[in-house]
Amino acid sequence: MKNRFVLLIDVLLIPVAVFGAFVGRFDVGFLDYRPEFGRYLLAALIIKPAVFVSAGMYRRYWRYTSINDLGVVVASVSAASVAMAVYVVLDRARFPVGFSRGVLLNDWLMTFVAAAAVRVAIRVQHEFGNQPKSVPDARRVLIVGAGAAGTMVVREMRRNPQLGMEPVAFLDDDVAKIGKLIAGLRVLGRSETLPGRVKDVGASQVVIAMPTADGVAIRRILDQARHAGIQAQTVPGVYELLDGQASLRRLRTIEIEDLLRRKPAAGANTAGQVIQGRVVLITGAGGSIGYELARQVALESPSLLVLLGHGENSLFVAEAGLRRSSPNTPLKVVVADSRDAGRLREIFERFKPAVIFHAAAHKHVPLMEENPEEAVTNNISGTRNVVDEAIRAGVERLVLISTDKAVKPTSVMGATKRIAEAIVRRAARQSGRPYVVVRFGNVLGSRGSVVNTFKNQIQHGGPVTVTDPEMTRYFMTIPEAVHLVLQASGRGQGGELFVLNMGDPVRIVDLARDLITLSGLDPAAVPIVFTGVRPGEKLHEELFDAGMQVRPTTNPDVLEVIGTDECAGDELDELIGRLEAVARDGNRAAISQLLTQAIPGAALSAPTP
Repeated sequence: MKNRFVLLIDVLLIPVAVFGAFVGRFDVGFLDYRPEFGRYLLAALIIKPAVFVSAGMYRRYWRYTSINDLGVVVASVSAASVAMAVYVVLDRARFPVGFSRGVLLNDWLMTFVAAAAVRVAIRVQHEFGNQPKSVPDARRVLIVGAGAAGTMVVREMRRNPQLGMEPVAFLDDDVAKIGKLIAGLRVLGRSETLPGRVKDVGASQVVIAMPTADGVAIRRILDQARHAGIQAQTVPGVYELLDGQASLRRLRTIEIEDLLRRKPAAGANTAGQVIQGRVVLITGAGGSIGYELARQVALESPSLLVLLGHGENSLFVAEAGLRRSSPNTPLKVVVADSRDAGRLREIFERFKPAVIFHAAAHKHVPLMEENPEEAVTNNISGTRNVVDEAIRAGVERLVLISTDKAVKPTSVMGATKRIAEAIVRRAARQSGRPYVVVRFGNVLGSRGSVVNTFKNQIQHGGPVTVTDPEMTRYFMTIPEAVHLVLQASGRGQGGELFVLNMGDPVRIVDLARDLITLSGLDPAAVPIVFTGVRPGEKLHEELFDAGMQVRPTTNPDVLEVIGTDECAGDELDELIGRLEAVARDGNRAAISQLLTQAIPGAALSAPTP
């Protein structure tokens, strides 16, 4: 219904509300002894529509009326009633001194009921009056999770019957909901009753609508769906839904990320106060972490988001994705290399960033063992350039993205990231600015990650290659890791080293078996071959050095490591200069030797010929 018709209906209902207000205060025959009724009605017909229009009551799409929209109705009606009260008080010539305040109260109540009823009727008419005919042979869907995500999925299924999905019932672990009707569907029981309930309702598909559920719960429901012999799909986790709400277009098959995700921890959101209204620059913005940083930063309303990277193709893809997901965020894309200090200075002077997330780095351990010169120039020299130009340009806040491989490093990649940490922490102490380091382990699904390698091997029938049956790694989904990076960014005062709580380490061979199962195959049918630990790799990673103290922050998933970095002393500049010199000369043995000597606990492998 067009809003001009809504306005017309409101105008027609105003006399009804006014009449009801007087009847409620006096009696049906009040017209004989309340001459002010006519004047009050005339004023209401002028004042109330004017207030409603100015309050934006007719700029809303009422077919999607929500609780928030009804709040606007309350505010608008209240403002109109206040205006009417002021008019009555000021126009003493026409209204007797004893004019009843009960009329004003009754008028407010009846006007609100009338206005709200019109808008709810529009919503009901849209929901049920325009329902397309159901599609024959639609799949009967059992939905696990009767919360906001579940009810939203139900509404979308009903609005889009051409999708061939008919919701038939809910399952939910909240015992208070069991047996109740939600969105017109019965909550049949807890999620563990899934196999029996599938038979009861004749379901052929399960949808898991639990974006805050952890991986243990998702795995359990998936196993039950397999036992029942039906397909299971899920809405993404809560960190993937930061830019929107659960919907059918985001429904997907269950991925390894779902099996390993954790419940979101409660904690104050500090990202907004750091980002809102500021120019934010992200280096390495075309990478997996850099792009997700950009996506989540865009949700915090920066005045400008600058994407800086060296790979034009990845930046092109990142820009397209951000313009689609955050079309109102001012965005600039800059192709540049952090190793070029002069180019960085030009960029910083042009855009004047207030916040920098430095995610640009070489990260692949075996490749950097073969190309240690590149690790030195990119991870160390590039970080020094970014930090130096940030201090020169007066950048308020800087966050370095680091890795657990920087702890007791056995690889060139890990060792160079440890030196990068030292650069940032020293700059924070010297400048007094909140430049901090955030360290975490592996992220699932990043480009070149073991998950993508395993998926490709499974797709080709195997074998799946695992280095060692006992090798473990810490894993976190990319959206979850980036969300916690943003939380840590608002907590630093200068020089802090934050470590994300990565949960329990996961055996790589178990990860491989899970991926085989998720691919619909029997793990026994796809061979797993153990190839041996490669140069620079550890069997087990650590998140901080032994002997370091760790204290919690207000977010239990963000920890602070207490203690200074022993490789961040006065000799740091000399060390960097020597590393750059031997890197230019291609002296790999000297690179390994210098890094091993400078970093506590480091044990780098001998360089390959």
